[in-house]
Amino acid sequence: METLAFLGLGAMGYPMAAHLAKHRPTLVWNRTFAKALRHQEEHGSRAVPLEEVAEAEVIFTCLPTTREVREVAEALYPHLRPGTYWVDATSGEPEASRALAERLGEKGVVYLDAPVSGGVAGAEKGTLTVMIGGPEEAVERVRPLLFYARKVVHVGPVGAGHAVKAVNNALLAVNLWAAGEGLLALVAQGVSAEKALEVINASSGRSNATENLIPERVLTRAFPKTFALGLLVKDLGIAMGVLEEEKAPAPLLRLTREVYEMAKRELGGDRDHVEALRLLERWAGREIQ
Repeated sequence: METLAFLGLGAMGYPMAAHLAKHRPTLVWNRTFAKALRHQEEHGSRAVPLEEVAEAEVIFTCLPTTREVREVAEALYPHLRPGTYWVDATSGEPEASRALAERLGEKGVVYLDAPVSGGVAGAEKGTLTVMIGGPEEAVERVRPLLFYARKVVHVGPVGAGHAVKAVNNALLAVNLWAAGEGLLALVAQGVSAEKALEVINASSGRSNATENLIPERVLTRAFPKTFALGLLVKDLGIAMGVLEEEKAPAPLLRLTREVYEMAKRELGGDRDHVEALRLLERWAGREIQ
């Protein structure tokens, strides 16, 4: 039975690695090593120093940005073995992913960009969607090992997974901000946000923002921290890079990036992404209630 390795035990990576450990021997590493030791105790994985990760046949990464993935790849480079597969679940940059695939390919390591969607809840339940880029035969080799996923879509060559992920998150940002603007106007008209959402979610204006994020986080004022605003801004920047590379018209997404950059400056990048609507509320002088 092959050995797997998982690098990066953040909010998403921790439960994702737990699903791997249920099915295969799994090595885990985290920059804060105490978290790897806790994962070992809770899920039966094995916490190891970074260089020992190279023992695995398949290495998974889920790190904040492609920069961190490059850093661990370079640290591991002398220890990597030909025939290893590298599955990168980071929300990374397409061009940088292609460069990393070439670099790892020099050691006979096959790199696949495989970011995920579904949030922390999906990671815990094992119901994530994976958008994966890379050669068909490599995708089929690792597909049975994506134990944290309910849906896996091979979207194209290396870099395509990260491009799809960035555009997907850009659409999340558009839907969330637009819903916030509309709901604040309706609240000013004397319509409760709850009643407005009851109509919207049975009609053509519905989205994940109106069906889940706003009812669960904004109306309750809970605002749990699951996906940092700064990371969403990072993904918006990647999406704009994809669009600009293809010279695609993007007036709406460009404006969306600007308003989220403003929200990050005003509120702080460590706040949950849904808290961007707090800036709208501040401007309006009322809450979405």
